[in-house]
Amino acid sequence: MSDEAPWLVVGLGNPGKEYAGNRHNVGFMVADLLASRVGAKFGRAKRAQTEVAEGRLANSGGFSGGPKVILLKPLTYMNLSGAPVVALSQFFKVPVAHVIAVHDELDVPYGQVRAKRGGGEGGHNGLRSMSKSLASKEYARVRVGIGRPPGRQDPADYVLADFSSAERKELDFLVDRAADVTEAIVLEGVEWAQNKYHGV
Repeated sequence: MSDEAPWLVVGLGNPGKEYAGNRHNVGFMVADLLASRVGAKFGRAKRAQTEVAEGRLANSGGFSGGPKVILLKPLTYMNLSGAPVVALSQFFKVPVAHVIAVHDELDVPYGQVRAKRGGGEGGHNGLRSMSKSLASKEYARVRVGIGRPPGRQDPADYVLADFSSAERKELDFLVDRAADVTEAIVLEGVEWAQNKYHGV
């Protein structure tokens, strides 16, 4: 696999204003921040039901001209996210090892971010769809912690609710950290990102 191959960063979420502030949409929020960091704007893809933005990260020395990154926000709703991911990965010739899913994670406490490669989907429909469509689970994941619902609240209702007012005070910081972890995976690898960010 060539290190020159581009990276495909998939922010998982649901399209539409009614979902914009949901916990389930934190992947979209991170994708938007990454686009602003690389000076790119999202536009509708011709080849797939998705919004896409392209840019280059600064390399690890802080200079421009680092790895090419394609940012993706599927417009298919969460449980059908895999189809546009496959379409764009094939078009841009992105190997599975260069695909990163950025998603909300119930099993990580709110405010924390975890990086991993492969593994199960933990009941996350967006990841399930990606794994099925890619015929592989060996893509990287940026797991953005939203914590477990309080009391007996249904997890499905919890993820489709907006962040609480208390959570919103920390949300910018959380999205910023998730973007940092995503960049670290591209520039240095999953293991490096784990060593840097998992202790904080």
